[in-house]
Amino acid sequence: MCAAGPSTYHRGVMTERRWASRLPRAVWDSLLPALLLLHVLTMWTPVAAALTAALALPLVWRRRAPLTVFGAVAAAAFVQWLVDIQLPASVALLVALYTVAANSGRRVTFVAVAVVEVGAVLACLRWATDGAFLTPFAALTAMVVAAAVLGVNDRTTRAYLEAVRERAVAEERARITREMHDIVTHNLSVMVALTDAAVSARHRAPDKATTAMLQVSETGRQALTDMRRSLGVLRTDEPDAARHPLPGIAQLEALAGQMCAVGLPTGLAVDGDHAHIPASAQLTVYRLVQEALTNTLKHTPIGTHATVRIECAAETVTVDVTDTGPVSPVAAVGHGITGMRERSAVYGGTVLAGPLPGGGWGVHTRLVFGGSAVSP
Repeated sequence: MCAAGPSTYHRGVMTERRWASRLPRAVWDSLLPALLLLHVLTMWTPVAAALTAALALPLVWRRRAPLTVFGAVAAAAFVQWLVDIQLPASVALLVALYTVAANSGRRVTFVAVAVVEVGAVLACLRWATDGAFLTPFAALTAMVVAAAVLGVNDRTTRAYLEAVRERAVAEERARITREMHDIVTHNLSVMVALTDAAVSARHRAPDKATTAMLQVSETGRQALTDMRRSLGVLRTDEPDAARHPLPGIAQLEALAGQMCAVGLPTGLAVDGDHAHIPASAQLTVYRLVQEALTNTLKHTPIGTHATVRIECAAETVTVDVTDTGPVSPVAAVGHGITGMRERSAVYGGTVLAGPLPGGGWGVHTRLVFGGSAVSP
């Protein structure tokens, strides 16, 4: 039999923080245009000041409308080329290109790069000194490519992080679904069996009927507690968190006793020490056994016996649940078996469920919780 002792279940939570996100987006987007506009203070010509403003100001809205802003900045840069004025604010064209690459597809990015490259050629033809065309053109091309690559990399990174978040949400939804199925199915099956027993004994054995109904009440309260904790509602400082920890191998004895109380005699044997087994793996073992016994309770007649054997090793735990009831095809389908397979797969296990050679039904799996194990 299992030694008594509570088990806890901890789930790691990964969070992502960026320094830039600590500032309001509008303030952050306005910093570069503001720096570029400071150059206006040193200008004496209205045309240069107007062109600087035309190049810098649209960048404030570059996240909201990247293509529109890129078009406006490109147009201002072309006017700058026409009037033959060189301005430091021309760097705004690279910033607009980066924003387009970070928020648009490959085709749009390619067109934007081509536009800026044409501008680089025109700028080198007009402003290159001593006829040195290749050197400034190579430098400008390198900056154009760098801006585009950085933008594409930013878009790819954001897409990857979004995919990771969606996967995490899907995994959490699947975990909650499995927990809810196991908790609700098991406890409702037990409550139905206890209620039937109470109804049957209400006249000839009122005391037994009362005891059964009290067990129904306790089972319902435990189900609510398990559901709340599985949904993350209970806090660790609440009394229920210490009084009703999520179950593990140590709680299998109580589970076997509960099944005996509702008419399914259940034997339990635990070989090896389970103290070193992670709490998440112990929860998986408990849920596997719980689901298998619930299936037996639901799909076999009175008089069926069940046996649970747990073998604990250094990095593995083997679970075998068998019963003596007639084979029922219903027990092999539905969300119960699917949920067991999903739980077992987290630890590299494969659930084998089916009729036994000598009669009855069996469920077998082997979990690996070594260094490569992943918590559910």
